[in-house]
Amino acid sequence: MPAAPVHPPRPPGGFLGGMRIRKKLIILHTCFSLGLAAILLIALRPAVTEVVHQAELQQASTSLRLALQKAGDHDGAVPVLPADVASRVELRAVPEGSTGLTPASIAAAKRAPGSVVTGFHLSGRGISAVAYMPAAAGGEFWMTTARAPEARRAVWQLYGLVTAALIAVYGLVAAALEIFVLPQNVYGPIRRILDADEALQQGRAGAELIPDAAIPADELGEIMRSRNQSVIALRRNERALGVALTELERVATDLKRKNHLLEAARRNLADADRLASLGMMSAGIAHELNTPLTVLSGLVEKLARNPAAGMDPDQAALMLRVVRRLERLSDSLLDFARVRPPRTAPVRLREVAEEAVTLVRLDREGRDVALAVQVPDSLVVECDADRIVQVVVNLVRNAVDAARTAPVSAEPRVVLGADTFVKEGRDWVSLTVTDNGPGIHPDVLPRLFEPFASTRLDSHGTGLGLAVAEGIIREHGGLIMARNGPPAADGGGGAVFEVLIPVRPAPYAGAGGGGDGPAALVGDHP
Repeated sequence: MPAAPVHPPRPPGGFLGGMRIRKKLIILHTCFSLGLAAILLIALRPAVTEVVHQAELQQASTSLRLALQKAGDHDGAVPVLPADVASRVELRAVPEGSTGLTPASIAAAKRAPGSVVTGFHLSGRGISAVAYMPAAAGGEFWMTTARAPEARRAVWQLYGLVTAALIAVYGLVAAALEIFVLPQNVYGPIRRILDADEALQQGRAGAELIPDAAIPADELGEIMRSRNQSVIALRRNERALGVALTELERVATDLKRKNHLLEAARRNLADADRLASLGMMSAGIAHELNTPLTVLSGLVEKLARNPAAGMDPDQAALMLRVVRRLERLSDSLLDFARVRPPRTAPVRLREVAEEAVTLVRLDREGRDVALAVQVPDSLVVECDADRIVQVVVNLVRNAVDAARTAPVSAEPRVVLGADTFVKEGRDWVSLTVTDNGPGIHPDVLPRLFEPFASTRLDSHGTGLGLAVAEGIIREHGGLIMARNGPPAADGGGGAVFEVLIPVRPAPYAGAGGGGDGPAALVGDHP
């Protein structure tokens, strides 16, 4: 479909809207002068015409009276007027039906026979005087029709003089306006405004303001002063904007530097928490290694005392199991301590939970807390397994410490559970760590995931674990929450830590969270 033609907008003001001011003024005062001339001529015409009619009436009446005086000398015949009068006045006798007079005028003439009754203007013939002559030959009515060509010429001369005077006045007014008034009071100020606007557009700061000496005291001067104030305010705002932009750039640079420091601090927190965990594991590692090393040491000493005797198959199998157990312990510790860049891959969540439980058992003296893993074996999540293990280790270790303070009548226990749900068209996993300890104090719960907000005021607590765990889960586009469980009959309700992560990371997921998914889950997941 072809586009409709675009017409330029019509300037406001109609016919005069698109003209320059000079042309507008010429047209306006020309129209004004022509209108004034027309009004003056129309006003003069009745008076001038009346003067001509009166002159012709006087001449017709005088000529008819002269003719009536001579009527007796010619036996009632129409007399001949003098040549100088006959050139301007026509005398004739006409019957009543040919006079062209109204019945009222004829009746008035008959009431005064032999005298001039009145004058009439006959179309195309001038002014006529009438007398009723019943005994005259050739007609009952004598009529004289007079025309005054001199008076008519004088009238046209008067019209000509008036027109010439108007033209002269118009010329004088136009010359005075164009030479003395408009250039100084209209064209000049407008030109100065245009020059200043052109300087403003070209960036010539020295010429963008109109000097006070060139500003008149009329409406154009008010426009000039208002324009100068607007330009001054504009420059002031530009300077303020420049200062604000400079300050914004400085703040942005400072914020970027602080963000870099915060990111470095976050990485240091993760490393510090990992090292603290390794330190707390050292005692458990020594205890865990004592038994297999004792068995392995006894078998090696026996073999060293009697190399020829060799080793029976049962002892060899026992030594192999001990060595492999030591290898598993070593691998688990190395995986936990190793710092790797984030990498995601499909992982069975049960294996992650079992590895975290194994690591926690290494750094806890005694085996007085029951650790139960109730995670479905088929549950697979795409994540960074090492980092998720670190999160679960922190949660399980805190839960073990809390469970040890459970009421005497209850067996200390920690349960790891998992479930799946769908929200906003995405599959999510909910991993819970539940203990039967005393729960979380209400004053601590709002700031639980802040750094150094430790509730374990002993040598085992660093206050970094939950803050680091929350950052790792945020990197996976998920959310970590804590709440107290329902009160139990024995007085211990325990705490519940819940980790929500997507089964597959969204394309926009990255450091700091994955879009609006985690926010939409708060208080709204199954």
